Amino acid sequence: MSSTPPPGDNGYTGHAYETTSQLPAQPPYSSFSGPPPPPPSPPSVPPQQSHRHRHSAALIAAAVLAGALAGVGGAAGYDAVDRPDTVATSRTNALDADAASSQDAGATRGGVQSVAQQVLPSVVQINVAGPQSSGSGTGVILSSDGQILTNNHVVEAAAASGSITVLFADGTTADAAIVGRDPLTDVAVIQAEDVSDLESATLGRSADLEVGQQVVAVGSPFGLESTVTSGIVSALNRAVSSGSDNGTAGAVFPGIQTDAAINPGNSGGPLVDMSGQVVGINSAIRTASTSVGSQGGSIGLGFAIPIDLARSIAEQIIAGEAPTHARIGVSVSDAVDSQALTTVGARVGEVTDGSAADKAGLKPGDVITQVDATLVSGSDGLVATIRGYRPGDEVTLTYQRDGDTRETEVTLDSDGGTPAA
Repeated sequence: MSSTPPPGDNGYTGHAYETTSQLPAQPPYSSFSGPPPPPPSPPSVPPQQSHRHRHSAALIAAAVLAGALAGVGGAAGYDAVDRPDTVATSRTNALDADAASSQDAGATRGGVQSVAQQVLPSVVQINVAGPQSSGSGTGVILSSDGQILTNNHVVEAAAASGSITVLFADGTTADAAIVGRDPLTDVAVIQAEDVSDLESATLGRSADLEVGQQVVAVGSPFGLESTVTSGIVSALNRAVSSGSDNGTAGAVFPGIQTDAAINPGNSGGPLVDMSGQVVGINSAIRTASTSVGSQGGSIGLGFAIPIDLARSIAEQIIAGEAPTHARIGVSVSDAVDSQALTTVGARVGEVTDGSAADKAGLKPGDVITQVDATLVSGSDGLVATIRGYRPGDEVTLTYQRDGDTRETEVTLDSDGGTPAA
């Protein structure tokens, strides 16, 4: 499935990461560029005994990282490297545990302070330097031996060549390597070298989230590591898309919208419920900035990748597989009302022979308005909603044809691990 975006602003103007280079902007996001953030401040949690190597050299004040700015290092593909050997200890992994329910997480267990104390040890600052850009972002510890979940745009600057350093909550650092990346969902996994006994995060279920539920965001905005902010889930299944200036497909995902303050540098950090369970990975913000080179900040419109989607992609990456994505096999564009003012769905252009859409009886000109119970806001909305499912899932599509409302059952196809949507 592919979408043909309409001209103009799609409503999202920036990844939530901090960069320190001047590079061309890419629609529909504008890049965050500007002066380097200050050097990391003293740890905000008490130092603990650690088996990690403490590096004697200070972190570069630029707090390196830039990801999606330049599309460096083959952003269209899936890149994997051998994970370095780690210290032999008993190993725990958040992906091995059953996802915890978020339905009862609205009942505060000690409030934001309690959540922060629980989550902070499992959050890291990620500093990246590549041949064309550098900056900083955030990551979530998945395993005690150093697997870390983050955004693709946080680490892609170092995909072809470059370096990655992880700053842990106790002030220690470690070098890291990319395990794999998925540009279509903006998910990546890195491996910190020679570490053990890390405290992994607890992953929840984004499917259980409700609008109005309290959430907490943790990250490194503008290089300020271990920053905690709070808010609510403002909306669900918000179509978030990022463009690419190298001709490759950008990320599209069904975002969790929150008013918890998310700023450049928060990318890859956790959005957690009031039980301390990770329900999303912070990825993008809408800013009030209008100039291309300016560095916008939070205006209460932040967006996170649902953890159910991020977890599925991370599991495939760690297994050494090219991440797969659900699709129905159509090209779509925005469908608007008779006055061309309001988007009313996704209009089908071409239907691929033998695809899920073809088997379900969809035809060019049909306007898809709903996937199961989720309303389709437009072409990106359809792509994002379908991407939230897995290949093989069955969904009900509601569509308009010749003025009639119809429904059809669709078994979703797989893109086979290719970058096509």
